[in-house]
Amino acid sequence: MRRHRYAKIIATLGPASSDAATIRTLFDEGADVFRFNFSHGSHAEHLARYEIVRAIEKETRRPIAVLADLQGPKLRIGKLADGSIELVNGEKLRLDLDSAPGTRERIPLPHPEVFAALAPGVQLLIDDGKMRFEVEEASKSVATARVTVGGKLSDRKGLSVVGAVLPMSAMTDKDRTDLAFALKMGADWIALSFVQRPEDLDEARAAAGRPVSLMTKLEKPSAVDRLEEIVARSDAVMIARGDLGVEMPPQKVPTIQRRVLRACRQAGKPVVVATQMLESMITTPTPTRAEASDVATAVYEGADAVMLSAESAAGRFPVEAVRMMNEIITEVERDAHYRRLLDAAHPEPEATVSDVICDALRRSAAILPVAALVTYTAAGKTSLRAARERPAAPIISLTPDLATARRLALVWGVHPVVVRNIERLSEVVNRAFEVTAGEGFAKPGDTIALTGGMPFGVSGGTNLLRIEQLPTATLPNP
Repeated sequence: MRRHRYAKIIATLGPASSDAATIRTLFDEGADVFRFNFSHGSHAEHLARYEIVRAIEKETRRPIAVLADLQGPKLRIGKLADGSIELVNGEKLRLDLDSAPGTRERIPLPHPEVFAALAPGVQLLIDDGKMRFEVEEASKSVATARVTVGGKLSDRKGLSVVGAVLPMSAMTDKDRTDLAFALKMGADWIALSFVQRPEDLDEARAAAGRPVSLMTKLEKPSAVDRLEEIVARSDAVMIARGDLGVEMPPQKVPTIQRRVLRACRQAGKPVVVATQMLESMITTPTPTRAEASDVATAVYEGADAVMLSAESAAGRFPVEAVRMMNEIITEVERDAHYRRLLDAAHPEPEATVSDVICDALRRSAAILPVAALVTYTAAGKTSLRAARERPAAPIISLTPDLATARRLALVWGVHPVVVRNIERLSEVVNRAFEVTAGEGFAKPGDTIALTGGMPFGVSGGTNLLRIEQLPTATLPNP
């Protein structure tokens, strides 16, 4: 099943999209990656959905990526004696570790790690930023804060700390259990929440105990401050705009989004734009015009994928949301201005043989009437570098490894196809002919460009570029 677009769609599965028929329809309408949100649902529920996805993959013979999204730490205030209190601007509160129910004068905050980081000027955001406190004094167990944005404060509301790096792991005991389960289940990507520093990724890799494809969720200002280091240690990045917009002024999020997109493009790392993309479709069958423009902007800026969260997991119109996202992407990619924007943002190739070859691949597609670009890759590196170039032709990624093919389903412009092990150049050429013709990317007489690393079957640098023309004789189906 060929996708006639380059940017990919991630659809979150949940109560509204748990049965086989709905998941299959989401795939048919354009979902390339399915997200499993471990903040919700049991392991048994996730496993049942996973088996449905793999059955669809087997039936359609199209690799599908599964993204397991870990919950991360959740900071919350403690209980309140009356269930809630009304706070007004300017009043002062005591925050402490005492577990006794809170009053108007004091609020329990059962997180020693928070007190370890508090200092005058640090901001505390409550209930997704609906209320805000500014710390005036702090010790290891007590702090005084002034209410800067008041309101009704209820039990156990979520807390965010802005202006400090918390001395705590990005992974809880629950995350470690969920990570082990997700890897055993067969997840292709692991999304790591609450990343504050590059070392958080090292900890996650150690917890996995084996090689793992990590996607950093950028949702903390402290992570943005060390963006280049975090991108370098990540396999992919998700711009989690909902959480990011809570912890910093909303007007800063669009510029941060563009900065992250540029950094990931430069590094050749897949980047996902996520949260609140078609949020009104949780309850209505069509998005607002502003939401459609938001999705379009992410595509114009070269995002590898755009993501649906509650829209597909818990909304009333999950299928319509995927269909709409597919239609928006397709419309953008028809626009001649889209190609000009991608070319204008083209990063300079690095001084490596792989980048020289992939840059030449892009130029080939711009100069010649190339129907498709074909990469032969063992671990996916060739396809990632080719996608970094954002060429004007689809990238057919031939790989003997199903796990590699599944991971590449997330990547811009890449259509992964599993093939047998290939040892000779003539086999790569013949297989490229069969796949591009059989999958509908090229017809007899069309030109294709091939790239890969020799010797074949060994993970390493890309060092081959070959231009071929499909023979006019009838080709067998792949």
